[in-house]
Amino acid sequence: MKIVLISTYELGHQPFGLASPAAWLRREGHDVTCIDTSQQALRDHESTIANADGIAFYVPMHTATRIAMHAIRRARALNPKARLCAYGLYAPMNGEMLRELGVEKIIGGEFEKELVEWVNVAPAQQQPPSWPRYSETISLDRLQFLTPDRVGLPRLERYAKLRLPNGEERVAGYTEATRGCKYLCRHCPIVPVYNGAFRVVQRKVVLSDIRQQVAAGARHISFGDPDFFNGPTHSIDIVQALHREFPHLTYDTTIKVEHLLKHADLLPILRNTGCAFVVTAVESFDDHVLAQLDKGHTRADFFAVVELCRETGLNLCPTFVAFTPWTTLESYEDFLNTIGELDLAENIPSIQLAIRLLIPAGSRLLELAEIQDVIGPFDKQALCFAWQNPDPRLDELQRELEQQIQTAAKTNASRPQVFAGVRRLTAAKLGKIIAAFPVLADRATIPYLTEPWYC
Repeated sequence: MKIVLISTYELGHQPFGLASPAAWLRREGHDVTCIDTSQQALRDHESTIANADGIAFYVPMHTATRIAMHAIRRARALNPKARLCAYGLYAPMNGEMLRELGVEKIIGGEFEKELVEWVNVAPAQQQPPSWPRYSETISLDRLQFLTPDRVGLPRLERYAKLRLPNGEERVAGYTEATRGCKYLCRHCPIVPVYNGAFRVVQRKVVLSDIRQQVAAGARHISFGDPDFFNGPTHSIDIVQALHREFPHLTYDTTIKVEHLLKHADLLPILRNTGCAFVVTAVESFDDHVLAQLDKGHTRADFFAVVELCRETGLNLCPTFVAFTPWTTLESYEDFLNTIGELDLAENIPSIQLAIRLLIPAGSRLLELAEIQDVIGPFDKQALCFAWQNPDPRLDELQRELEQQIQTAAKTNASRPQVFAGVRRLTAAKLGKIIAAFPVLADRATIPYLTEPWYC
């Protein structure tokens, strides 16, 4: 069968969510075309889409799903007879909306096997067209993975790169050593699908995938695991093997604050095997907000992690949800002051200073009475529940900061320069005399990826 796999956005990486199922489908003898609309125009592939038997859309995150809505409509117009599937974290969460667009199969969790089974249903075996064929599956099967097949995807150099303090840029690859997560953070989109489960990608598969990306020019690898230390022994084994084989290759990981503390003895291994930086989802410095999000760490815990990473010589990249229904002007000012006091302005992607809490369908945040009090109806276009801060100045500040940060990005302003501007605007909202905040650097002093959206 002729199958088209479409990714609309995967955090600036060559789509793992296309390469992995492509390997499974091609093994079955299917003719697979992969299209990444973040790098390729859909109009250039209209004839392929028009002749496809099945079209599957990868929707791993909110932004990707919103873009996919338009791509699904276009694909349906080009090929009304094609069977449509949506797979990834946000597929089950938006199943009703996707069904309205004509998607017949929704797959969440471990999608490769389920996707093959959907494709392998021959037309003669299907129910009559007048019968409803829609089905939804969340699979947590323990799969024996295949090395992702990246043939036909745009070249790695077209995606996000690692930028070093000396200005050098390295082509970056991407892989996953584990999927899902042990934890149940209320705001996390992984939770409604995996519900505390995580799955290991076999060591030989991970290393094989990295080898082919190194052969394609990668000099840095991003591990996309929701938490690299969900399976610390497995992950450390992989990076040690990776370093032995490619001693000059660097990598980055994402690790929870509580895991950085719990597995402090493993941090020197990360440093010694080429870890360029560790992303950690801090979300807030406010202990009440952290408790509401069920993050599993406190303000004091994060302070301890900052010190621990500095002692180890490991670069830390914190991410945040800076604007929540509980944020006040005073707490946001404290947030900025704390970043300044910890000397972290250079470590934080500027957009993280303006991230607003997203409440998608199925979110555990909906369990909270405080959230029910502030949300409006579900917005099918925005794919989330709208909410407003009790103090309208916070919503106004968030919008202004987002615009200011986006404008600054176009001028290549440094992170500390952007941070200083954010502090000035916040002080003005508070009606304070604006001090001359120091700017620490006019260029990067730590490694970072050129794609700033981490979640």
